[in-house]
Amino acid sequence: MASCLQIENLKKAYGARILFEGVTLSIEEGEKVALVAVNGAGKSSLLKIVAGEEEYQGGKITFRRDVRVGYLAQEPKFKRGITLLEGSFDADNEAGRAMARYERALSSGEGLEEAMAAMDAAGAWDYEQQAKEILTRLELTQFDQPIEELSGGQLKRLALARVLIARPDLLILDEPTNHLDLEMIEWLEEWLTTSRATLLMVTHDRYFLDRVCTRILEIDEQQLYSYRGNYSYYLEKRQERIDTLNATAEKTRNLYRRELEWIRRTPSARTGKAKYRIDAFEQLSEERRTVQTERQVEIGIEASRIGTKIFEMHHLTKHYDELCLLKDFSYTFSRGEKVGIVGRNGIGKSTFVKMLLGRVAPDSGRIEVGQTIRFGYYAQEGLQFKEEERVIDVVKRISEDITLSDGARISASQLLTRFLFTPATQYNPVSKLSGGERRRLYLCTVLIANPNFLILDEPTNDLDIQTLTVLEEYLASFKGCVIVISHDRYFMDKIADHLFVMQGGGEVKDFPGNYTQYRLWRKEQEAAAQLEEQQRQKRQAAPAPQKAQRSYTDRLSFKERRELESLEAELPELERQKADIEAELSSGMLSPEKLQENSKRIVELMEEIELKTLRWMELSEKN
Repeated sequence: MASCLQIENLKKAYGARILFEGVTLSIEEGEKVALVAVNGAGKSSLLKIVAGEEEYQGGKITFRRDVRVGYLAQEPKFKRGITLLEGSFDADNEAGRAMARYERALSSGEGLEEAMAAMDAAGAWDYEQQAKEILTRLELTQFDQPIEELSGGQLKRLALARVLIARPDLLILDEPTNHLDLEMIEWLEEWLTTSRATLLMVTHDRYFLDRVCTRILEIDEQQLYSYRGNYSYYLEKRQERIDTLNATAEKTRNLYRRELEWIRRTPSARTGKAKYRIDAFEQLSEERRTVQTERQVEIGIEASRIGTKIFEMHHLTKHYDELCLLKDFSYTFSRGEKVGIVGRNGIGKSTFVKMLLGRVAPDSGRIEVGQTIRFGYYAQEGLQFKEEERVIDVVKRISEDITLSDGARISASQLLTRFLFTPATQYNPVSKLSGGERRRLYLCTVLIANPNFLILDEPTNDLDIQTLTVLEEYLASFKGCVIVISHDRYFMDKIADHLFVMQGGGEVKDFPGNYTQYRLWRKEQEAAAQLEEQQRQKRQAAPAPQKAQRSYTDRLSFKERRELESLEAELPELERQKADIEAELSSGMLSPEKLQENSKRIVELMEEIELKTLRWMELSEKN
């Protein structure tokens, strides 16, 4: 298969800090490739470099001739003064330009004929229909809405729509599942899986990685590792690499200890053989400094004591104008309970948890909070840091020392080290942190106060997979209560004991299971409802018994009566087949072969209908 993208000896650095170097990579046409790494390792930078949005210090990037590239940035940009629909066509292709011109002509009433001619020339009429279908799937249906009125989440979804609508040969997607609800993510999975486009993306969604990707790339210690297979295969092979690395490190440490002991007891007068051993020891010392084992976030922060009374909601109701978010909702939390909240975008999930925290007042009802409850709230919008403030000062403003689950107390600097902030990074201003590092710092500030009731609103956005794995393990053993809103299905499956499903109209269903179990249950419900609807339509379509026919059947033999009943069932079906074929013949869309086949079949049907109608009349009139 031909190569779509070739990267040779790529290097990227910010001053003295090297993100990666010597990166060599070939991506073949049609491959679905994901890039994973800890936050700050350079995932987004590599995507920006490939997309032509960022400079690099060395190496070469080569695309297949005439390849069209579509890039989704984490922070997309749009022109001002355009509508939502115009923003979706802001792409560098002929059909997109023709569509944007047509929309402007419709709005102004000028140049419509020329715009329609351009649409014809570009074959853009189908393009418009496909674009509106994608926008609708992403819940962007107010096509004439000004771009300035869109929220941050809507802008991210519009940017995703813009890339997909353009149908590029190479899709470069940076966290495409952020700001999508669970149904949108499942739709995007299907779209990307069936698309012929080559894909290079960054995402933390592990189910998404497993179901879409055919290859995983990992940046680790400035080097790029490639694993041909899905995410599950990558985890298996990566663990093998880490085990080998750890074994090598242990072997090097043991050899170093033996050689160091020899060096210390060897007299100063050395033979040539001893000199060779000293040189080997110096080389071993260098290897010992370069061999590193895997580093990961360590949380270990203890929840404060929690009393008998936890949290109670009584008959809560909340409206925004005509929209009902919550209707007569009551619930009492138990100790250690972990609840996931799911529902489509805009249904009120974030407003619901803000109501529980007292940040939004209900229209009616009351909330009772136990005296020992200490909330930890991780908001979807994150924490607004002062850009010039040092990382360590952000933590010190909250607490100088922190209690761990084993009773030990550590300093703010030690806590940051456990969250993978090196001593050098701790004294850098916040402005130098990547998006993922900011999220990790925010998580640190939430947990530092030893909360016993955690409310996490989209905590997985921009966190790397390693951090998510550690957070999942922490929450699984967390002795307090947890409410989590997340579009990360894997995260929800690991954390939630049961779900609050916000169904619209203020209705909330308490489902006793995780998200995967809920989806299976819902599919079964939908299949049952579809079967019932089909049976209802079949009953309505069945021909009504005719009184005249019934009056004669009593004079027929048993065999003739069965024949008559059979004809009454067959004739409507034959008429339906005839009508379907007539419609196909009139469409003008059939191939010559299909046209000939249908023409032959309709003649056969007409003859069969005529013969069976005559026989039905004969039996019906029989005395």
